[in-house]
Amino acid sequence: MAERRSAEVHLRVSPAERAAWKAKAAAAGLPLSALLRQAMARTQTWTAPAMAVERERSRQIARIGNNLNQLARWANTHASVMEAVRVTDRLMAIDRSLRALALPAGEGRDAR
Repeated sequence: MAERRSAEVHLRVSPAERAAWKAKAAAAGLPLSALLRQAMARTQTWTAPAMAVERERSRQIARIGNNLNQLARWANTHASVMEAVRVTDRLMAIDRSLRALALPAGEGRDAR
């Protein structure tokens, strides 16, 4: 048996926000309260430490990307054909690994 919904949550929004939310609820065929409950159920919150870890992870991926760009530029301008092929092959493998790391939670990496 479903729990009876008797508690209320009050919040202030602008008339425009309220109208936009009501329009979304109508488009979904739901009452506004049901739409808001569904939206909150899907919302992921982050603790401050988890946000710091994610920020640092993003910085490290950006640094690696910058280094990869420099290596690719070198391979395209200075290396012999054989060296360029080997470097390009390794760059592509690293690129695949980075893309796997960058996937959103649930698409190849653990959910946070």
